[in-house]
Amino acid sequence: MGDGISYYWDMVRHEARFRLYEELNDFLPTSKRKTTFPYAFAGSPSVKDALEAIGVPHVEIDLIIVNGESVGFDYKLRDGDRVAVYPTFESLDISPVTRLRPKPLRSPAFVVDVHLGKLARLLRLLGLDTAFDRELSPPEIRRIARLERRIILTRSRMLLRACDVTHGYWIRSICPREQAREVLHRFDLRRNLVPFTRCMACNGVLQPVSKDKIRNRLLPATAKYFREFRQCSRCSKVYWKGSHYQKLTALVAQLLEESDSGCFIDWRVPGWV
Repeated sequence: MGDGISYYWDMVRHEARFRLYEELNDFLPTSKRKTTFPYAFAGSPSVKDALEAIGVPHVEIDLIIVNGESVGFDYKLRDGDRVAVYPTFESLDISPVTRLRPKPLRSPAFVVDVHLGKLARLLRLLGLDTAFDRELSPPEIRRIARLERRIILTRSRMLLRACDVTHGYWIRSICPREQAREVLHRFDLRRNLVPFTRCMACNGVLQPVSKDKIRNRLLPATAKYFREFRQCSRCSKVYWKGSHYQKLTALVAQLLEESDSGCFIDWRVPGWV
């Protein structure tokens, strides 16, 4: 009899009320965005399980308030709970409450999934440490993120739901330039940028190199008209201010201006301007 009663109560339907804030609404159907909506459940699931069932990856969440008090992911839902869920705060100190993710990575480095190759090149152009390889599988991306303390950037919500993912962001846009602006805004990176210091092809750091050392790799006209060169410390690719430089400079300025029109960034590199 006791087991039967227990089973009966486990099957009773309960209801909590959820409200998601800011960009967390991107994971909801239109009818549930920016409003309080009911969530029906049986038994006593954790609030983390409930949120992932709703469709929100745990790495996008930094604060959960239940009935006016902050709780952890392991909080067990009860009938009648009112749950407010907030996104990650990369620049706001919320230490007095129960913060759900590790401390933000203030020297950010990224690992990008196989569908975001153009975004990876743009982030490298801006000087951001961005790992990318078209052959990386989801488990390998998670391993790199864990071992190298990198933030995962992905268009896959399922990748961010893995238990071993601690820092990640679901890219909303399908346009590479918009994606880059998303990342700059989301992680408040405007003061972390030093454009033209990373290889767009492999992510290696660019170092000044004398013309004599790489003269045999240059076309005669390039060797004649250009004096300053940089070389990738990883793949040895050589860079200089060729005809493409003006276009790249304009692209950088556009990305920075549109990410925050009110912020001045001195992105110049000694010896390059």
